[in-house]
Order: sequence, then structure tokens, then C-alpha cells
Amino acid sequence: MSDQQQSTYGRTQRPPTRSSGIQTNMANSTFLRKLQEHVPNSTQLVGFLTLIISGAILLLLTGLTLTAIILGLIFFTPLVLLSSPIWIPVGTVLFIAIFGFLSVCGFGVAALASLSWMYRYFRGLHPPGSDRVDYARSRIADTASHVKDYAREYGGYLHSKVKDAAPGA
Repeated sequence: MSDQQQSTYGRTQRPPTRSSGIQTNMANSTFLRKLQEHVPNSTQLVGFLTLIISGAILLLLTGLTLTAIILGLIFFTPLVLLSSPIWIPVGTVLFIAIFGFLSVCGFGVAALASLSWMYRYFRGLHPPGSDRVDYARSRIADTASHVKDYAREYGGYLHSKVKDAAPGA
């Protein structure tokens, strides 16, 4: 029996040759060298651990928040449904009141900003955009003078045509 075991053991296992051992050692050393090149330093390791811990904490907090929301919906939905005839008018009144208050505040801020700008403009402090206002004012004045000249020039012409059409007028 022992002869059979030795003979089968001898056939299945080859004795290592010298060249295959060197190649194995070279492959191991190359693998270890590549592994050592990619090993993170202590700063990277601490950053990775911080990332994992903070991610786990945030995941836990997200789960707790979702659980609280679902339980709140389960427990408070009947109360909300039973009291909804009260909540709809109250919500509408609150929405209109808050919207009105915020609108008044916004219009007040806009009015103060425009009054402040006009004060600085008339004091000659040249606020932003005053050059555009000056340009628009000069264009309006030029257009008005052109219209006035046009009316003087052609007003007499039209007046004489009206007299020709109605001589007694």
C-alpha cells in the first residue's frame, strides 16, 4: 500500500527545477515591487478611513431620517385628513398674508434703492448707469427739437392746404 502511495505521489508531483524557482522568485519580487508602489501612505490611509466613517455616519442618518418621515406619515396622516377642512382655509389665508408681506417688503426695498440712486444721480455722484440715463435724455431732447422744427416747417404748409380745401374756414 505504501508503495502505491509513493508511486502515485511521485508521479503527480514534479521536483522543482532550478530555472522555474528563479522565475517564480522574480515574478514574486516583481509583484511585490508593484504592490509596494501602489501602497497608500499614512495620509491617504487616514483620508480613506475618514471617508468611510463619514459615509457610514451619513448613511445611518439618512436611514434614520427616512424612517422618521415614514413613521410620521403613518401616525399623522389620519389627523391631517380629519382636520383638513380647517387646514385648507388657514393655509390659503397664511399664503396670501405671507405673499402680501413679502411683496410689500420687496417693493419697499426696490423703492428705497431707486430713491437712493436718484439722490446720488441728482447730487452728481455718478451712480452706475447714469451715463445711459444721460445718453437717453440727450436723445429725447434731440428728438423733441427735431419734431419741433418739423412742425414749424410743415405746419404752415398743412395750414395752407386746409384753407385751400375749405376757403371759408
